[in-house]
Amino acid sequence: MKRPRIKRRGGIGRLAEQLVWLSTGLAESGCRVEDHYWEERLTSAIDTILGNDDEDTLNSALDRLFGSESPGYDELADHIESRSESAAGVAPEHDILLIAAPILAWSRFSIPATSLSASTLANLRVHLQAHVLASDTQLAIADFLFSPDQLPQGYCSTAGFAGLAGRAAISGQDFHIDTAGMPETSQFLSDTRYLLAAVAVRKGEALFRWQEQDGSREQALTQWRSQGGACLAPLMPGCVLELVLPEAYFSACRAADKASRPYSIRASVAFLGAALDAPAPKLLAVIAPFRDEEIEEYRIGFTMHGREDVLHGVVWPLLGAEDETIDVPAEIEAVLRECGVGEVRYLDHRFPLEYCEDCGAPMYPSPEGEIMHAEMPEEQTEHVPRHLH
Repeated sequence: MKRPRIKRRGGIGRLAEQLVWLSTGLAESGCRVEDHYWEERLTSAIDTILGNDDEDTLNSALDRLFGSESPGYDELADHIESRSESAAGVAPEHDILLIAAPILAWSRFSIPATSLSASTLANLRVHLQAHVLASDTQLAIADFLFSPDQLPQGYCSTAGFAGLAGRAAISGQDFHIDTAGMPETSQFLSDTRYLLAAVAVRKGEALFRWQEQDGSREQALTQWRSQGGACLAPLMPGCVLELVLPEAYFSACRAADKASRPYSIRASVAFLGAALDAPAPKLLAVIAPFRDEEIEEYRIGFTMHGREDVLHGVVWPLLGAEDETIDVPAEIEAVLRECGVGEVRYLDHRFPLEYCEDCGAPMYPSPEGEIMHAEMPEEQTEHVPRHLH
């Protein structure tokens, strides 16, 4: 998942310098023949570094390219992601890909991260292979529903996970996850869970249903939401679910990050309507930008007409190449209007990225132009996490 990087001072190692040179050469290439030259060498260098579990070298090269605003940054990031999720070297006669199937969920209660039974895995396998994957694919599904905190951390960890899952796919087995020592799951009203799997095909064959002539992404998503959703719903009681299209790991995670922003707003409006008997027309939403050196995110404070406090809040982070030149407030307002929110205000003032000193929750903009802690009425706080993700 690509994110803006912080430029670090000082030199970088020889291997990182090589990555910078190769990715810059690829970015400046003028033809496919030259592309092939750079890509072969860049791929080989990345595979060696991933095999050595050398995360620092990858990050050093990315930091150098990002800090110099080089076009090579996107090339290097794309290639590192591709090699991390493709289980390079596991089975030379096969193409292997780590995929993710994100599930957006909201609930007044706990959103589970849970192990999956053999029967659930069998059902999910049927629907993935029928609606999402191409024919003749081999599939291994991890038997756990991951929270964001529990996903592989970093490129090398992702590559290691993809390798283990890829071997399981080749042998026709699902992939067991040892949950001992797994990080605790933070609880939010709205969050994402991830079904992870590895897909293997003979070299050069199609991986996804939409690569076949009679398939499409739209059809795959519709069928997956219907059939896959029916399998997953019993695992997440009390949750409202929205499934994101399963695809390559990093791409799916970015799609989930993007989809989770409007989903969190819709969840917030639905939650406030149920918890406070406050239909959307009675709600007032206040949007404001929050910054460090540059705008990092927008926060939306929710209250009701006639109140000065903030009842609830949502964070809308900027992702990837998004910055203040994009009219994010208009996008947020469109979602709020679509939800039927009665009044929307935008504060044209940049607030610092402040959090509650006691609990760490974000501070949200109020109708009076101040930032404050979001607090539900006392009688409504039982069993409810503090804020939306």
